[in-house]
Amino acid sequence: MLQVGVKVKIVKTYSHLNGLEYLLVHKPGLWTEIQDVIASVDAAICLTKVSKEVRMKGQTKYSPIDLNREFHEQLQQRSWSESRVTYWVTDDERLIRQTLPMSAAEQKAVIVQAGKTPIMSYNQTDFVKDRVAIEVQFGKYAFVAYDLFVKHLAFYVRDQIDVGIEILPMKSLQAKMSSGPGYYEGELYNVIRNGRGVPSVPLVIIGIAP
Repeated sequence: MLQVGVKVKIVKTYSHLNGLEYLLVHKPGLWTEIQDVIASVDAAICLTKVSKEVRMKGQTKYSPIDLNREFHEQLQQRSWSESRVTYWVTDDERLIRQTLPMSAAEQKAVIVQAGKTPIMSYNQTDFVKDRVAIEVQFGKYAFVAYDLFVKHLAFYVRDQIDVGIEILPMKSLQAKMSSGPGYYEGELYNVIRNGRGVPSVPLVIIGIAP
């Protein structure tokens, strides 16, 4: 029988390069809003996926799609919106280093002037508000690594955000999902293993569970 009203809660947080401290000092209202969003998600209505995997066949699991939908609705209601950073790349290391701090238009022009072919690329994040980016990640391990070591950093380097927030399931929640999603404890290990300054962007990693 489906449970009713099982809200999600924050179990653990990790502040990388003083990301949480920055929010508490400079944007306390936004941090309160993020906590409210998480507490508003009803996990029970996301217990909808019937597993087809051999070792879990027939078991009812939490649906990543449904959990994402609930977070999207809560964040959109509070005016968090999508943002995109466009940039141009090429095969020349020297040119890439030269154009990194430039605007997209300047990057393209410099690459063309150097006789190289500019290739347009971009990073997109679903939720940005007041220079804070949120990624709600119930996808595969590789997606979490991309968020932490590429996406948040790209927005920070382009001066679009001051802090990146990654919302992940705790292992206790991940164990009740189909296999594959990254989880807080594992990603915390990955970040700490890379050293204090990597990635070079202030982050708040949040572990959630019902």
